[in-house]
Parts: sequence; C-alpha cells; structure tokens
Amino acid sequence: MMLLLLLTFLHTSEIHAMDNLNVAFRWKVVDFEFPNDTARENAITKGIFIPENNLPLGVEVYGNRMFISVPRWKSGVAASLNYIMLTDPKDSPKLRPYPNWEYHDLTHTDESGMVPPDKIVSPFRVRADSCGRLWVVDTGVADILEGSKVLSKPKLFIFDLNTDTLIRSYQIPEDQMKKDVSFFANIAVEENGCDDTYAYLADLGHPGLVVYSYKKNKSWLVKHHYFHISPTAGEMTVAGITFQWADGIFGLALSKPDEAGYSTLYFHPMHSFHEFTVSTKLLRDETLATDPKNFHEFKVLGSRGPKAQSGASFLHQKTNVLFYTLLNLNAVACWRTTNPNYTMESQGRVFMSNETMVFPNDIKVDANDILWVMSDKLPVFMYDKLNPSEYNFRILNSTVADAIRGTACDSKMVMNPSIVKNITKNITRTTSAVATAGSSPIRSVNVQMIWVVLTFAALSLTTR
Repeated sequence: MMLLLLLTFLHTSEIHAMDNLNVAFRWKVVDFEFPNDTARENAITKGIFIPENNLPLGVEVYGNRMFISVPRWKSGVAASLNYIMLTDPKDSPKLRPYPNWEYHDLTHTDESGMVPPDKIVSPFRVRADSCGRLWVVDTGVADILEGSKVLSKPKLFIFDLNTDTLIRSYQIPEDQMKKDVSFFANIAVEENGCDDTYAYLADLGHPGLVVYSYKKNKSWLVKHHYFHISPTAGEMTVAGITFQWADGIFGLALSKPDEAGYSTLYFHPMHSFHEFTVSTKLLRDETLATDPKNFHEFKVLGSRGPKAQSGASFLHQKTNVLFYTLLNLNAVACWRTTNPNYTMESQGRVFMSNETMVFPNDIKVDANDILWVMSDKLPVFMYDKLNPSEYNFRILNSTVADAIRGTACDSKMVMNPSIVKNITKNITRTTSAVATAGSSPIRSVNVQMIWVVLTFAALSLTTR
C-alpha cells in the first residue's frame, strides 16, 4: 500500500524541483598541502599524519574560502582547522591549515601534558560573522576514539579573517562545565554590532549553553531540561550500523533580530525529535538566563516526527527558512519560521540520499545565499572502516531558492491539508501493520517514505 501510494503521487504530480543539491567537493581520503613532499613524508613517518584517520566534519564559507574542521577523533590528524578555495578542483582538494601550520603543532607539551594555549587542538564547528571574524570553539581533546587525551582546556578562538591573526582567545571557566564530561561541539554567533556580539556554545556532554559576551569578555552558563536527550531517541541506524548515543543540546540557529534587536534561538538536542526556542533577550541577560523562575521562557516548538533526530541546523534570515540535518534519514529538511505550526506536514524535504548524504554532519548558508552541507559517514568511520577506493566525504551545495523550491518551505507554496491528513492516516495504518509483523527493515524504509510522501503532498498547491 505504501509503495502504491508513493507511486501514485509520483505519477499524478508535476514535480519541477527536488533534491537540487549538487556535489561541490568530494574526497576518498583527505590530504593536506604540506610545505613540500619531504615534510609530508616526515609527518607520515612520525605518525603526525595518518591519512585514513582524518575525517572532515565542520564547514563554513567566508569570501572565497571554505573552512573545514578535521577533529582529532584518532591520532594522525595533521591539522584540525583548515580551508580550501572555492575555486579548487572538485575532487580531493588538499586542505590548507588555518591560520598556519604552527597553530597545529602539538609536539611540545608541559609537565602536565598540556600544549601551549595558542595551539588549536580539535574544533568541531566554526562560525564566520559579517564583521570578518572566525569564531572557533576548541574542545581541547585529541584522539577521542583512542582513549582521549586532554591537551588543553576548552576555549574560544576569534580570528580576524582579513589578516588571519588571532584577535582573542577565551578559556571557558571551569565552573561552567564538567570535567571529562563537557563537550562543546557547536556554536552560533549573534551580532548586535561588531563590538556587542554574543556566542552561544552548546555543551552536548553535560547539557548546557554557555553564553559569551564579546563586549564584556565574560560568559555564563544556562541550564534547562530541554537541553537533554529524549530517552526514546538515543538509537540510530546509519549505513547499516546501529548505535546508541546520548548527545544533548546540539543544533543552534538564530533568527533575524526583532525590532528590539533580539533574536530567537532555535535549538535541539541531537537525540530528540523536538525543536525548541528561546529569546536571546533572556540569554543575553546573565541574571535572567540563570534564574530558574524563567523556566517557561523556553518553548517547545513541535516534533519532526519518527526517526528524525537532527544534528546541525542553520536559519537563513532572508527567507526565514530553518535548515537542519536528519542524521537517521540521510537527509536535509527545512521549515519556514513564519509557519504557525511545526509539524511533519509543515516541514519540507530538501535532499535525501543513501549514497551522497550519508550522515550529514554540518550545514551552513553563506553570504551569497548558497546552502552548504557536509556529509562524512561518521558512524562508519567510528565503528567500521571506510573504503579508501570510494568517495567517503562530500560537500554539497545549492542556492537557497533552488533548495526549497517545490517544498513546504517555498513561500509560494502551501500544503494541501486534506491530502496530508489522508497520507498521514494511511502511513500510520501501514506502519502499525508492519510493526505488528515485526519487520524492522521495512519499518525503517517506511520512515523515509513518510518524508518522501509528505514532500509530494506539497505538490498539490495553491498560490499565496
């Protein structure tokens, strides 16, 4: 019944744009632009560079450069923050360490095993602002899958992208994290003028949000129940590998400011099916943000539906479209923030692929309204082994307009509620029948079909 329903929609609906993301860059194995061949050979000999242990994860674009993080999951990561040029070749462009090789030299440590404070150890995601600054939150932890080595305390680096020099580094206070548990893997930056900028750092390990004021050069910790995982969302299956994680607050996305200059922060734990919101008017005020009486200022927006655990997210402020990765479905979806409802019916599927979108790990929109997505097969890297003969890492892109065209996020489109209601009813009935039969492979396929079919439901449209 499910397949027949889907084929019926495919046959009867006129579809003009779907899955418009294209592969911009791809790698089988990551390599770096060493000073010369001898330097590369020496790095391999000393174990400083082990090619198969390098996995790109975070992505950001500023000007004609794309910044790519390569966290130190395993030993042999030559440089954990890098860049390529947007004009580089599509296939396997070599990574250039940012801002230079010296920042990534971790060979010298003190008696306690710590590297000098100006060294970049292992950032996961970075953010460039319109003031020409690159914000880098560094976990300070190396060889994460090999026992973990703490080489520095978590800190925030801020670089000047015009001169590629360090403007400021800020060490996160110890009372705003939990030793050996806290893990800062994402960052959002809110500009209220270049001097009065705020950074929001997500701690997925000891769920909390550290708010940093650039003007005050000070931070404070915000805690809330909504930062924690949902117990039913802890298991995922990607590329045939089933695993359980417990990552708390993860996705961070900021709306454009309101008339008073404050944004809405959209957030979610990785292991949750729900999206939440809070005003930065609360977060920017240390007294208000840390007062338990303001618990209800944090709102539940709605659910993405079954199997829809989400990682990174980004809000395109020109169109008010929130983009987010769907890790368990190898997909990217969207929702228009002007929509009063956050439901499966109001969300759009932007891209889905079990080949080129296996584990979409970061997502950004640049100043030219280009959507960028990094997919990197992280679960395969962690629990199995990547095949060096096939493309494992990809960065896909599209204009925002093309990405949302024909989806529920298109400003000219609205969902037909009667069609969606009937589809959802049939899907629920079919899924329940399959669940009763106990066939987990089919049940997994059904979840992906839900997103596909709901996307096609948007094709029965009316013009606003």
